[in-house]
Amino acid sequence: MPAPVPPPVPGPPLWEAVAGLPLRVDELALEILERPTKMGVRLTTVVRLRGDGHEGVGEDVTYDPFSHSALQGWDGLPEVRGSWTVESFSAVFEGVSLFPTTPEHAVDERYRRWAFESAALDLALRQAGTDWATAVGRPVRPLTFVSSRGVGDPPDPATIADLRDRSPGLGMKLDLGRAWDADSIAALAGTGAATTVDLKGLYRGTPVDAPIDAALYGLIVDGLPDAWFEDPFVDDDTRPVLAPHAARLTWDVPIHDVADLDALPFAPKAVNLKPSRIGSLRELSAFYEACRERGIGTYSGGQTELGPGRGQAQLLAATYHPDGPNDLAPMPFNDVDLPAELPSSPLSLDVTTAGFRLAQDD
Repeated sequence: MPAPVPPPVPGPPLWEAVAGLPLRVDELALEILERPTKMGVRLTTVVRLRGDGHEGVGEDVTYDPFSHSALQGWDGLPEVRGSWTVESFSAVFEGVSLFPTTPEHAVDERYRRWAFESAALDLALRQAGTDWATAVGRPVRPLTFVSSRGVGDPPDPATIADLRDRSPGLGMKLDLGRAWDADSIAALAGTGAATTVDLKGLYRGTPVDAPIDAALYGLIVDGLPDAWFEDPFVDDDTRPVLAPHAARLTWDVPIHDVADLDALPFAPKAVNLKPSRIGSLRELSAFYEACRERGIGTYSGGQTELGPGRGQAQLLAATYHPDGPNDLAPMPFNDVDLPAELPSSPLSLDVTTAGFRLAQDD
């Protein structure tokens, strides 16, 4: 069995800690970031909320590159200037589209909302002169992380070894590809690096679609006994293969609201709570509480952020589930050309003295 994934650390609920924080917004600014990565050129938008001499930031990780330029020239966003609490600011986005036209994917609305809510939280804490740990009543612990950097299809043991030379002991989250077979799975097992295999079974019509094959699923779950398996496709063919390994299945793509926990084909033992996919601070807090009460393990993942969004996701993970297989490796892991040395897990975060971000993004 893989290393256990613990549920969220007990402590004060996130929403109760931050909902009443006062917030003053005088100005909104949007900045597009662009950077080449191993997967191609990535665009995101940094949301900047300014007020009372302070600035709060968040990051819109929508994958459609054209949606970022369209947002720049659009005057249809809700009015965010004024005096609020974090709770009343969040309510502005209920039932409101943040896109000029229907976005490519429904989840894009959540990505964009998260950018505004995280920027508002950052600004509210800065205006209050309060640091993150004090505000939520919880310590920030060293962050256990894994890397999902592509290592070939099928995974190349030499590439994995090179990554682990640069970051000793690194665990890997690997996407199932079309060239996986018994030999490549055995070679992968020999590396000892496979923490999680993302079966990508819930994607359709995307560049990351993966094969849905009961026999291949069987080879993977038997050949990698110490790995978690994320987002399998479950039907009459794959269910008999997966059912004996249900305790090793985790879920990411279908997780948006707490009700999604009850809609999964197997009762979850662990879930990937991506703040940007959930979209709001209130719902993220509800997830933490529901998973803690049910004993469901939690971890988190990144969205190839280019700016403050990666640090904010790391900060949440280090506060609520620092010991899970968090797919939140520092951004140099996404560089086209890797540096000679990479950070190792667990990672101690340098947090700002006020606000909701890391010092590197200050």
